[in-house]
Amino acid sequence: MVHCTITDAGVDLSPGSEVVLRRQTWADYEELLERRQDKAAIKVRYSARTQEIRIMAPLPRHGNHSAALSSLVQALLRHTGQDWQDFDPITLKRFGEAGLEPDKCFYIEHREAILGKERIDLASDPPPDLTVEVDATSTTSPEEYEPLRVPQLWIYREDSLSIFLFDGRHYQEAPESPTFPGIPVRQLIPEYLRRAWHAGSSVALREFESALGESAARESK
Repeated sequence: MVHCTITDAGVDLSPGSEVVLRRQTWADYEELLERRQDKAAIKVRYSARTQEIRIMAPLPRHGNHSAALSSLVQALLRHTGQDWQDFDPITLKRFGEAGLEPDKCFYIEHREAILGKERIDLASDPPPDLTVEVDATSTTSPEEYEPLRVPQLWIYREDSLSIFLFDGRHYQEAPESPTFPGIPVRQLIPEYLRRAWHAGSSVALREFESALGESAARESK
């Protein structure tokens, strides 16, 4: 049974649950963020298009997959010689339109634009170059991200990784990531997330980095 309590003292939701509040305004969303206080484990999303607030309390499996996936992305960035700045947790808002809290986001191409900033304001700051969502508790629709105009969105769901690229209006699914050209991340990420779950995150990361190095060595011959 879902247990959800919203009071002036905070927001409480049973783990693995999701609650949708309909006919909500931007002011309602901002007020709920204030009431949540420091409970970052509870995620809150808002869409002006649907006038809905979604409140989610992820399960431990979600946190494990999110952390492991973030480590794999960082390994890919190191392997390809790219610098980055990542954020977790973070609330990305486009005033009056949408508010989302990705499981992880990375500034890569626009990294220098946000260095040293305590808050990201999409009215003046660029959106992250890459956001990552793990759908273990609830589902993420690419349309939710359209107001935020994030260039690249990864969604991991049911042992499958989908890559979506923003074309200026909508998200289109892509066969590979432009951040890691030539690397089959859609096949590698699910494989090593399974490995992380069954053998441990550090083991999976070490094996992943070794596989990347071996692949690069073969290509250089």
